[in-house]
Amino acid sequence: MHPFIKVFGIVFCVFCVNLGVSFAQQHTEPAHGVETTTQHTEHSATETAHEAEGTGKYSPTEEIMHHISNANEFHFFGYYSIPLPCFMYSKQDGLKYFMSSVFEHGEKAYDRYVSDHGVVRRVIDQSFPMGLIDLQAEHGDHFVSHEMVGDEEVGFVQYNGKKYELEKASLLYKQTSFYDFSISKNVFTMLMAFLTLLFLLGSAAKSYATNKGKAPKGIQSLFEPIILFIRDDVAKPMIGNKYEKFLPLLLSLFFFILIINLFGLIPFAPFGGNVTGNIATTAALALIAFVVTNINGKADYWKHIVWMPGVPVVMKIFLAPIELIGVFTKPISLMIRLFANITAGHIIILALVSLIFVFGNAGESMIGSGAGMLISVPFTLFLSVIEIIVAFIQAYIFTILTASYIGAATEEHHH
Repeated sequence: MHPFIKVFGIVFCVFCVNLGVSFAQQHTEPAHGVETTTQHTEHSATETAHEAEGTGKYSPTEEIMHHISNANEFHFFGYYSIPLPCFMYSKQDGLKYFMSSVFEHGEKAYDRYVSDHGVVRRVIDQSFPMGLIDLQAEHGDHFVSHEMVGDEEVGFVQYNGKKYELEKASLLYKQTSFYDFSISKNVFTMLMAFLTLLFLLGSAAKSYATNKGKAPKGIQSLFEPIILFIRDDVAKPMIGNKYEKFLPLLLSLFFFILIINLFGLIPFAPFGGNVTGNIATTAALALIAFVVTNINGKADYWKHIVWMPGVPVVMKIFLAPIELIGVFTKPISLMIRLFANITAGHIIILALVSLIFVFGNAGESMIGSGAGMLISVPFTLFLSVIEIIVAFIQAYIFTILTASYIGAATEEHHH
């Protein structure tokens, strides 16, 4: 089988796993009484925005969290956005398909579905009318209000003077009455990344077929040094003689992470999705590394984890649990490292851009905005270049660590 065909297949598998986890993560919420850091920040941002409405002040926290979070539309500014298709299924109403633009930026409900900051929710009360319904605004121009009910924050919409509670997003082990299979920003970006890689790698494979024995040119000349680098400086040193078996996986991980990182740095739609800054995506990639590593683990690999040879029995009892925990902490570290670095980069750049508006509000004139631009623009340009380098570095680190884990699991031990 041609090496590029293998890469195609594994890229598709990587894409499918990420796609599945992204669909599941779109309606994930913490358990009762527990609030995640991201959700807490978003809620705080919403409260800050509500407080700022009365004074007309710019809220950088809300803007930053809005841009790095997943949503069912690509938002530009104000009321300008690119809608994305929504696929909702419930036992009561069956499958519903509509574009996210039907909500008119949260002002309307459609068949009991509501847009809450770009995320689709469902009204619990079955007495809420079907069809396209005008909602009543609360807190200025916000059509979804959030209130604390016990230890949980609950969303509400108002229609005909009555408040209707919005259904909580579902967990994998506790499904709500609806399933969300929408094409969100992150899912759309992954689709673009998959199709782009399919085109680029397909063109490179075609060049290899037509230019046998000739110097590489075009796309082939772009990909060949990278592929040789991953083969000679990552796969061979880390895995050894059996590297060819895992080379397509390593190339797939590297190119997939790299291209979605680069897409996230393009500041206009349909790019700009914070895909690897989403914990679900990095969890899916780490899961692939975890499964491949442990399925291919040799007997010696498991022996050194469960019952280390040449170690006193008393020490084995203490070391075995630690080694077993290490099997799971390795993919967790892969997941968190990629997620944290990419998210931090996006937040810093957006925070610097926000200085323009913060200084403008502080100066109440063009002088304030000008001062903000003098500070933020040079730093933003500099950090954008750094983020391009980081996109390559994070793809490389994820790939080389995966290769090192596979190498440790497949190597032959000599005692």
